[in-house]
Amino acid sequence: MTQEWTFHRDEELEALRARLRKRRSLLVHGPMGVGKTLLLKRLLREHPQMLYSSDSAAMQPTFRNLGLALLAARDPGVAQAVGARGAEGLNYKSAVALRGIVIDALRKRKYYIVLDHLKLPSQSFAAAVREITDWSQTPMVAVARSTHMEDTGFLHSLFAERTDRFELRNFPKPEAKQFAQECVRRAGLSAQNLGEFIERVLEFSAGNPGAILSMLEMAQRPEYRSAEHVKITPLYVDFRLNLPLGYRFYGQ
Repeated sequence: MTQEWTFHRDEELEALRARLRKRRSLLVHGPMGVGKTLLLKRLLREHPQMLYSSDSAAMQPTFRNLGLALLAARDPGVAQAVGARGAEGLNYKSAVALRGIVIDALRKRKYYIVLDHLKLPSQSFAAAVREITDWSQTPMVAVARSTHMEDTGFLHSLFAERTDRFELRNFPKPEAKQFAQECVRRAGLSAQNLGEFIERVLEFSAGNPGAILSMLEMAQRPEYRSAEHVKITPLYVDFRLNLPLGYRFYGQ
């Protein structure tokens, strides 16, 4: 469901498209589960020149991901650098070598890089990213999930202006209710206390689509069902106890 469905996000999608056309670096930020990755992956299908790194916590995995994306884009320079081993050849490259391969490719063609799931990038990592954006004139979309953007670490200074940032927010209650109801319909979820359950989900999730989806998926499991009822309180307690730290501000 979530891979193709961008419920009530057409306005945000068009705003992101407009930003991309300007070829300026951009920070996309918002809480975990709000749909940042979903929207960006939708744009990746529209823009084959966008190179996506799903893990941008450190230098080596980030540049390896960018190298893989360049290989998928059939970049001749990267293909030559890794030789017959192809994607496997990137595993044998050091972080410095990967950085050189990626920067060389970016200087020769117009790409966009997307660094998803930032996790406090170090000063050396931030310097390497700046090297890319400066030397190759390649715009970057960085993605952070914390409310105050602490996840950007030493990259924060690259997005000093408000025009360099794009915030994705939780749904207002009317849209959140429509979203939850449509998710229920698509999942075929039924229960005698379904109305009460949806209202509690809206309260607990604070309109966060990822949290709504998680609780609706949990409601289909046998351990949270009793006859034709959803066991709302045990479900919510388990939902809160098993959340990653980044999720635990929902409903607060």
